Amino acid sequence: MKNYLAVDTSNEYLTVIACKDGVETVAFEPHCGMQHSVRLMGAVEETLSRAGLSLEACDFFCAVTGPGSFTGIRIGISCAKGLSAALAKPAVGITSFQTLAYNAEGKLLAAVPAGRGFYYLAAFAEDKSLLFSPVRADEKELFRLSEIYPVYSRFPLPVPYTEADPAAGLAAALRSSAGNELSAFYLKKSQAEEEREKGR
Repeated sequence: MKNYLAVDTSNEYLTVIACKDGVETVAFEPHCGMQHSVRLMGAVEETLSRAGLSLEACDFFCAVTGPGSFTGIRIGISCAKGLSAALAKPAVGITSFQTLAYNAEGKLLAAVPAGRGFYYLAAFAEDKSLLFSPVRADEKELFRLSEIYPVYSRFPLPVPYTEADPAAGLAAALRSSAGNELSAFYLKKSQAEEEREKGR
């Protein structure tokens, strides 16, 4: 399958990739923040137009499933699922960790800030298989693991790291047929859920 549309609204950036006959056309906005719902469809239309690709010609649709922003994750997944249902085409998911991991060739630790001094972490082998289940960990654990694995992240960290390109990683993951089930990947409860539990 050579034609696809992939979106990533899982963090503060926005990625849209339209791939036609194996040629990738990429749109990347590094500081999209809370504007995903406003910018996404316009970016999709612009990128498809630049690629000379129609939605009907896509073999499948893809969204990044997290971890990351709860709202952002839902926006991207809703887009991919809606297009998949409307056009009767498959839909796949790529994790935020994979968009970092596919920036490197060897073993690595993919790190995504989770707020309040915590981090989402996942370690990958050279073949991009997971070395342990992804976790939400504190800074102490991040420091410990950073002494074992080279760290890749899109965002600043308190440990030495390589700045990853999530758009390039998403494209590389799809070239490697690394797609997963298209469902939200959360490693913590939402703030609303946590607040409800505190009130019990």
